[in-house]
Amino acid sequence: MSVPAIQAALQQMQALSNQAAGQSAGATAAPDQPGSFAGELQASIGRINQMQQSANQQAMAFQAGDPDVALNDVMIDMQKASVSFEMGVQVRNRLVTAYKDVMSMQI
Repeated sequence: MSVPAIQAALQQMQALSNQAAGQSAGATAAPDQPGSFAGELQASIGRINQMQQSANQQAMAFQAGDPDVALNDVMIDMQKASVSFEMGVQVRNRLVTAYKDVMSMQI
C-alpha cells in the first residue's frame, strides 16, 4: 500500500472519528470526554500513525547506514505498523457497515 493511500485512509478514519464525536468533518478538536468511544478511536488512530512514522524513520536510518539500527528491528517494526494499520482499516470497515445498518433500519 502506498504512502498516499495510507494517508487517505487515515484521513478517512479521522473524519469518521470526528463524525462519531458529533463534530463537523473539518474539525480537529479532541472530544470532550476522554473515555468516550470517539476519544478512544482517535487515540488509536494516533497510535497507528505514530507507529508508522516510527517504522519509516527507522527504515530511513537503516538505509542511511546508521550502525545502531539492525535490519531485524526495522523489519519487525514495519510489520507491526502494517498489522496495526490493517487492524485500523478493518475497524473502519466494521464501523461503516454498522453505521449503514443502523441508518437502514426502519423505525
